[in-house]
This record gives sequence, structure tokens and C-alpha cells, in this order.
Amino acid sequence: MIGLEMGRSTDARRAPHLAAVLLGTTILAGAPGIALAQDAATAPAPVAAPPVAAPAVEAGETIQTIQVTGAERLEPQTVLSYIQLRVGQPYTKASGDAALKDLYATELFSDVQVSNDKGVVTIQVKENPVVNRIILEGNKRIKDDKILPEIKVSPRQIFTRSKIRADVARIIELYKRQGRYAATVEPKMVMLDQNRVDIVFEITEGDKSKVRQINIIGNEHFSDGDLRSQMVTKQARFTRLFSSGTSYDPDRMAFDQQKLRQFYLTQGYADFRVVSAVAELTPDKKDFIITYVVEEGKRYKFGEVKVESQLRDFDGEKLAKNLTIHQGDWYDAKKVEDTIEGLNDTAGAFGYAFADVRPQYDRDKENLTMGLTFVIQEAPRVYVEKIDINGNTLTQDKVVRREFRLAEGDAFNSLQVKRSTNRIKSLGYFQEKFEVEQKPGTAEDRIALEANVEEKPTGELQLSAGFSSLERFIFQASIRQRNFRGRGQTVGLSGSYSSYSKSIEASFVEPYLFDKNVSLGVDIYRRDYNSFQYLNSNDRNTTYEQSTTGFQVRAGVPLTEYLTAIARYTLNYDDVTLDKNTYYSIDSNGDYTCDPLRGSRYLCDAIGKRLSSILGGSLIYDNLDNRMRPTRGETISLNADLAGLGGDVNYYRLRANAAKYWPLGKGFIFSLQGEGGLIKGWAGDDIRLTDRFYLGEPQMRGFGIRGVGPRVVRQYYTADSDGNYTVEAQDYDDAVGGRYYYMSRAELEIPLGSGAREMGLRPSIFVDAGAVWSVKAPALNDCKAGCFIGSRDSNGNQLYTETAADGTQSTTTSPTNSATGAANVAIGSTNYFTETFLGNTWKPRVAIGFGVNWNSPFGPFRIDISKALLKYDGDNTKTFTFNVGTQF
Repeated sequence: MIGLEMGRSTDARRAPHLAAVLLGTTILAGAPGIALAQDAATAPAPVAAPPVAAPAVEAGETIQTIQVTGAERLEPQTVLSYIQLRVGQPYTKASGDAALKDLYATELFSDVQVSNDKGVVTIQVKENPVVNRIILEGNKRIKDDKILPEIKVSPRQIFTRSKIRADVARIIELYKRQGRYAATVEPKMVMLDQNRVDIVFEITEGDKSKVRQINIIGNEHFSDGDLRSQMVTKQARFTRLFSSGTSYDPDRMAFDQQKLRQFYLTQGYADFRVVSAVAELTPDKKDFIITYVVEEGKRYKFGEVKVESQLRDFDGEKLAKNLTIHQGDWYDAKKVEDTIEGLNDTAGAFGYAFADVRPQYDRDKENLTMGLTFVIQEAPRVYVEKIDINGNTLTQDKVVRREFRLAEGDAFNSLQVKRSTNRIKSLGYFQEKFEVEQKPGTAEDRIALEANVEEKPTGELQLSAGFSSLERFIFQASIRQRNFRGRGQTVGLSGSYSSYSKSIEASFVEPYLFDKNVSLGVDIYRRDYNSFQYLNSNDRNTTYEQSTTGFQVRAGVPLTEYLTAIARYTLNYDDVTLDKNTYYSIDSNGDYTCDPLRGSRYLCDAIGKRLSSILGGSLIYDNLDNRMRPTRGETISLNADLAGLGGDVNYYRLRANAAKYWPLGKGFIFSLQGEGGLIKGWAGDDIRLTDRFYLGEPQMRGFGIRGVGPRVVRQYYTADSDGNYTVEAQDYDDAVGGRYYYMSRAELEIPLGSGAREMGLRPSIFVDAGAVWSVKAPALNDCKAGCFIGSRDSNGNQLYTETAADGTQSTTTSPTNSATGAANVAIGSTNYFTETFLGNTWKPRVAIGFGVNWNSPFGPFRIDISKALLKYDGDNTKTFTFNVGTQF
């Protein structure tokens, strides 16, 4: 490789300024500087030259012939077309120089010589080579596919020096945008045969230029730290290794000046200004030092605040009384903006779409007050002339139009326009940054509303595999179309498989049945669930298996804009089974029967096949701004179900849920959530194990799966040859659920930097509280031949054993434990045990912790680390929980 070097002319008559001009081939990405032209008023006056006689006109020889030599790709006539020399004209030094300049201006030649020998003019040229390849070396931070589209020189083009210089500047600019001001680019070329050349850009990227220091001069009332906290640009520190705000960006610097001004204006400093802002690059080109010079000025308070309305429907005095700003408060420009927006919304709600609210300031510099008069300009009442839907290629117009809260001919209402925007966004069919545009109509009192949508894919095909602390390995597959045939219908088919559950489900939802404001949904499903119990709070084994086959039909009708009533009917066929080898014994007739001595008494009550016919209804209030990720609003739902209109099960169940979200500013979102419920049997029916409420992971963090509430804990013993009983390592912990429950949660979502937001990271801190209770203590009602063996452990606990599978075990005393209200059972005829009933209390369990949601490239990920602050005997706690899945 050789350095880029322009050819020289050996002709002494060549233009002197073209003889050996060579620009430096290395260009530095230095800090942006300002080149100041010298003012004409301050520039030194030119020294007057002594008068000279005008030179005599040069007399040249007449051109006899013009020869072109050295041209390979170009025809001689093409070369001659670029110059003004012609046969028969006189040849002079000036005309030769002009020809030289014209040929170099074409950028087709690397060297040109013009000579004259007694009228024979010879033009000797050396053509610029043809670019063969473009090669980038040293670029790691910016890949070839980002740089090459910015380069203007391409293969098979004529090489020119000016193009190479321009390309170097473009590459440098790309690195500047990434904050790498120390980057250098050195262009080189490799000569090939046939007058071809490879262009090599040797790139030295350098380190990213960080902001080493931010200096603020002139601030007296606020510290440097307070002002730096308002800026997007941050000082490079070890704690900000992953922050994108520590790199220098001129646009960000300009934005920070606006942030400073906004901050001071909200604190009452109406005269604040940034005098200067300078960014200096350190000599090593690694860091920037930014210096702001500010002038705070005096602090003002609000003076008299008035509202003057030129609209007949508005009383200025009444409006002024309802304003959030009052005389004597510190001046706050943000409150002024909010007041203007609020008055505009109020006017818009009464049909004045083009109402103009203008603040008039009365600044009193002596008393340091800022009087304000909000003038509502006169405007006509506006009506909706038309509603246009644009950009929808798949979605039918009616799907969008029916979400509008306004119709053509209605009086304009800005609140209804905002509500329409939110409803269209909630469909999930279009781009997120969507707004209903307002445009003037054909008359002064007419307005046109336009929904310019941009459709996005609504079909979902997902295959996922993952690991969950709840169900271990999970495999899921689903296909769903949320906008089937562009009609707004949802059609889905899904299935899942894990160690403890399997399911398949088909669903269909029509949000507007027969184009009426009535929704209809149908679900058909089969779910197989294996319940489990803990062994030493870590291992698990299956206790019972439940298979549910059924369907649900539901219909919803909106009662108001935010209130919806839903009616539903559910029919389930349940089959609960137990392992015969573990929980059954053989009676005198040789038949297998569920033996409460070999298993849990409540398990024998749960087994069997039954049909559940359930009629239910819900009342739902929802004004959330976004159902997927809400930041503002509340939702409340009341649910009631009645089982027993046919079927084998009789109960009624009531549940309530509520949640409220508050944006606290700067990206913080606080939420409160609560729910509770009860279930009771009727017509003499008791609540079976599978219909009760359970609480724990994942609903309530800090506790294990079904880790809160009533449970039966069994402790096993073995007897040695001397009759001493030793506690075994394993115990069994069975949750039995409850008929009442409640749960509440307070959570604060914490914002991160822009880089973390782009990665989908959303951390939060939380407090969870809840309880489940009210179930009868299990009792051993069937001991057959008896199970008390008359032994006690070292602590005086009564020990029991089961009846053998063949019925040969016999004792004489019932094992009911009057102290705990529970009987004792063992698995295995050679093992003895105690059994205790725990956790049946309404008192709250409380856990505190923090977690992170991450929309990772391989699927959703949630991790929680929590600590149980309040718990009771029998509760299973858990510190670390996570869920992760892979989509492919």
C-alpha cells in the first residue's frame, strides 16, 4: 500500500499553484471549532504597490496541430472537448495554463502536461485509476454495513482525491455521532494492474469521548449537584458505566440549557438565562469539559391572577377561583402551562375547538411579583364536519370508526377526542404514537377529524420453551389473530406442557356482535393439573390429579363509557383421581377404597367425577390509559358466580379486584392493588378441596407455591430396637386452601436511563400482604380397625400409624388429637408420625422486596428477590423467584 499522492507536472510552464499541492492524508475528529473570518474593519490595509506599466500582449506561435498522448480509456477527441485550444489559434502561456486547469477540473486525470514545439501542441495525460474495491480496516464499533452506504466512492468509479477527502469526513462524522471525537481515518490506495486501485480506509476508533466535568458558574441559590441532576448529560463516573448520558452530544448540550431554564422558571426565577455554554475537548481528545455560565436573576411570586373570557359560556371570575395557581405562590412557569392547557380543554369540552388562551404578564420588578391574566379569545362553537380514516389496508373502517366517541354532526368535545385516541390505541392494531388530528373544516364553525393510522402485524405465532420456579420446564405453543379478517375479531389456539400441568384451549371473541355494542366470547378447553406437596420445602411429589374439560360463553354490554357488565356461563367436567398404590386399601370384599389412614382425609373427599354448572356475572370499571402497561387511572371489578343450576356442585363465590396507578413524574409510577373473595356451599354442600382459594407464588411474592394459609404438616418417625422414636429428615406439607382470602400490593416502578429503557428493563420495589383462611380442621372419621399404637416421642407427641393395605393392622384407640384438632396419618405401615393443622388465620402475611421485568431478546424475564416480614407457623417462604422463556 502506498499513500495517496497527487502526480506532479514536470513542465515548467505548468500553473504554479497546481505544481505540488498535497493535502494531509490524515484527518482528525477534533472538537467542533468556529473559524472566524477577519472583519474588514479590523483587517490591516493592503500596502499600495507602485504603479507599473501595463504588460505587452504576448505574441504566440500559431497552433498547427494538437496531439493527445497517454489516454487509455478516453478518446483523444473527448480530451480535446474539455479545453479551449484549437488549431489556427495563437498558443500563449496563458492559454496553455487555461487548458491545464480545465483538464484538472474534470477530475479524470492524475497528471497533465501541456507543451508547444513550433506550433505542435502536445497534451500528455495520465488518467486517474478506476476504483476496484473499498476496504475498511480497524472499525469494530461501527460495522461495514453502516459505513459503506455513507461512502460516495464505489467500485468501478473513477478515483478522485476530492471524493476520498469527502468520504473521510463522512466516516469521521459517523464516529462523532457516537461520541468518538478522537477517531482518525487514514486513506490509502493499493495500485493494481490495468490502472486500477484498491482504496483502504485505515480507521483508528479511539475511546469514546466522555464528559469529564460539568462546571456551572453564577449559580447562588442552587448547588452544582442540584443543577446537574436536571441535565440529561451526566459526568462520567464509575457508577455510570452503562449510562449513555456520559458521552458528549451537542444536541443534548443544547437540550440541557433548556432543562436548566425550565428548572429555574419553575422555582420562580423568571429572569434566568444561560449566558454561555462551552464544551472543551481535552488535549488527549478523550474527554470534554463543559462549562455553563448562568445568571439567576431575582425570584418572583405570583401577583394577581385573573381570567378574562370573551366566550359567552364562561365566567372569568368563577374560572379564576378554580385555578391551581394563587396570588402569593412562588412563580412557576409549569403551572402557567398547565393552566393554559386546562382552560383549553375546558373550552374544548364545550365545543370551542379553536379557543385561544393567551397569558398576559404584569412583571413588577420592585415588588418582585408576576401578575397574570389569562385571556380566552373569542371563538365560534365548532361541530364535527367529517371523520376520515386513512392508512388502514386490512382493518375495516368500521373497526376504527366505532371507537370514536364523536359522530359527524356532533358538537366538538376535546375530552371525547382524547378518549377516542386512547380507545383506538387500546385496540393494539396500529402504531403506538397515534393521535386523532384536528383540521379546519369547510367553514369557520366546522372541524374535520382524521385518524391517520399505520397498521402493524396482529397475527401471532409463538413457540416458547422456558424454565419457571413454579412449574420447572415449560413448553408452550400458540397461534392468535387479534384482527381476524380486519373485523376486530380475535381467534386463538394455544397449548402448554410442563411437569405439573397440560392444557389446550381454543377461543373466539367478537367485540361488536352484529355491529351492536355487545361483545361475545367463547372458550373451549381441556386442562390437566397435577397437585403436589413439598418435601423439605424443596422437593415435591404429586398428591392428586385433576382433569377439567369444559367451555365458557360470555357476553358484555357497556353501561357507560368506563363501566361494563359481563354475563357468563361455564360448564366444567372434573375428574379428580389418586394413586391407588399410595392412597387406597383393600376392604373385606377385596375392593380398593380410598383409605384416609394411608393418605390425607381431605383427599378422599376430593376424588371423583363431577359436573359444575356455573352462572356468573361481572361489573367492571376501567379508565386506565393503557391496559398493557398502565401509568394512570384505575380499574375495579366485582365478580359473582353461582354453581348449582344443574350439575353436582353447589356454591356461590364472590370476588373483588381493584388497582390504581399514579404517575409521579420523571418516569416513576406508583400503584396500589387489592383483591379478595369468599366461597360458600349451599343446599348442604361443602366446599371441596379443588374449589377453595389458595395463595402464594406467583400471586404473592416472598412465599412459596400455595405457601400461605391452612395446611397439614406431617412429621415421620422411626423406632429403634429399644423403642426410641427418631424424627426422619422428610416431612409432608399439604396446603388445604380456604374459603376466604385477601391480597394487596403496593409497588413503585423505578425509571432507568434511556439505554436501559431501550433494553426493556423495568425495576420496581414492592410490598405484598395477604391471607387465606376459614376451613375445617381435617378429622379422622374412619379408622377402621383403629390406628393408635399407644406410643409417644421424646416430646410427648402422640404417634400414629396407618392400617396396612391388606387390613391386618389392628389397634384399639381412636387417634384424634384434641390439642390440634387434627388426626395423624402415615404413609408406610412401618413408619409412625405426628400431624399438625396450621395456618388457619386471617392475620396478614407481609413480604417486601424488589424485582425486575426485562423484555429480553429471548423472551420475557421476571426476577424477584423478597423477604417475608410477617409469617405464621406452617407458611412456606421463598426469597428468590424467577420466570424466563425463549421465543423462536
